[in-house]
Amino acid sequence: MTSEAADATEPVAARRSKLTPEREREFFDAVLDQIRECGYEAVTMEGVAASTRCSKSTLYRQWRTKPQFVAAALRATRHPRFAGIDTGSLAGDLYEAAREGAACSGRDTRLLQALGHAVTQDEELRRALRDALVEPEIGALRRILDRAVARGEVAADHPALEYVPAQILGVLRVRPVLEGRRAGEADEADEAYLTRFVEVAVLPALGL
Repeated sequence: MTSEAADATEPVAARRSKLTPEREREFFDAVLDQIRECGYEAVTMEGVAASTRCSKSTLYRQWRTKPQFVAAALRATRHPRFAGIDTGSLAGDLYEAAREGAACSGRDTRLLQALGHAVTQDEELRRALRDALVEPEIGALRRILDRAVARGEVAADHPALEYVPAQILGVLRVRPVLEGRRAGEADEADEAYLTRFVEVAVLPALGL
């Protein structure tokens, strides 16, 4: 039996038991940073192994393929950036969401753009991207809106409520494209821009 065949039949738990959480985190940070810098297609398991000073067989034993490795890295970075926001008012919460969004806009946008084509080709990668960078933010924004409804700040049937998450997440991701910038360049979706967007577009749509 070849070493690759042996690796394929080895139980998942056994394959993964050799890595510490810190070492696994190092691998995940390395592959996502390389994707941001070079694009998904240019990143290889061999390149990540070299940058983290391990053998490529270590990575293949753990994740077997690049899409599985990247999907695992995405899920490990899942962090609902808007989850802790609760200022007591809808306007305050949305302004705070603008500030939080601006703080992570560059890294997230670079990653989304770098994965753009790959996620159309691999279902697991597409699900992992949504799990990491889409669903947590949408869920947190909807909870902000639900609290505002419960406080009586906005009617439960207000037609704009459905579109607020799309407004905020959309402007975070597309401003570089609309203005001809590469992700990561200055002023792509900074705090001042996002705060003004909330003030003149989101709050008026909600009647606030």
